[in-house]
Amino acid sequence: MKRLIIHGDPGIRDDAIINYDDVEQVCFSITRQGDWHGPDEPQLWCVIGTEDEREDFDRRNYVPHWLDTDAIDAEDVDVVDSAN
Repeated sequence: MKRLIIHGDPGIRDDAIINYDDVEQVCFSITRQGDWHGPDEPQLWCVIGTEDEREDFDRRNYVPHWLDTDAIDAEDVDVVDSAN
């Protein structure tokens, strides 16, 4: 699992599937930041992982502050299923 910060909104929601690091990753959780007093465009703070990691996410068997964090622009997100 890792945290992915997306600058902008590629139109994804919880349980969306994206192709990241050449692996299909599920967006377990998405928190939208910056709508009111933030930057010019929103940021989506996502917890992503493979489907094998879903049970660990559901049981909160991880420490959110210790997840590796990456950032990407919305234009660079390869969306497989937007879960809309």
